[in-house]
Amino acid sequence: MPEAELTTTELLTHYSSQLTRDLEENVQEQDKVRSEIETLQARLLTLQRDHTVLATMQQALESGIPLQQVRLSSPSQGYDLPNVSAPGATRRRQQTPTLVALIRRYLAEQSEPCSAAEVATALSEAHPDRVIKTTVVRTTLEGLVARSSAQRLKQGHSVFYLSLEKETGEEPAGGAPAGRSSADG
Repeated sequence: MPEAELTTTELLTHYSSQLTRDLEENVQEQDKVRSEIETLQARLLTLQRDHTVLATMQQALESGIPLQQVRLSSPSQGYDLPNVSAPGATRRRQQTPTLVALIRRYLAEQSEPCSAAEVATALSEAHPDRVIKTTVVRTTLEGLVARSSAQRLKQGHSVFYLSLEKETGEEPAGGAPAGRSSADG
């Protein structure tokens, strides 16, 4: 019987040491997974911030504001944006007015305030080759309000926009470009 007790003791010692190793490996694996989760959470937060920035940039691009700023630089110097599309596409884009310019012109021509939906509809009809979204028009109109080029009028739950540039352009014969007459003097 002493041999049976010795074998049992050896087995218990073996299983005990195996369990201790398994527990240590389990704790190490948990630490490793926790570390990976923390890394992935940090990466997710970074991706979420990047997504917000990219969405804001896309909205700005769709509103036409950056294109207008590019157009202000002298194209005769040969500094052009990298060509990522067909060679003729860049020339076409330079010849078409920006959405900001279209909205400014449309508002200046109106005698009454207009909603963003009315502006979007009118511009879509006037320019069927362009995709003009109401949300982008509204964002652009709010940008014009922020730059004091347009005025926001609220009537109940509705918001209307009125050009402030045409008021200064009305003093000459009315044919002068909106907003230019005060800069001429």
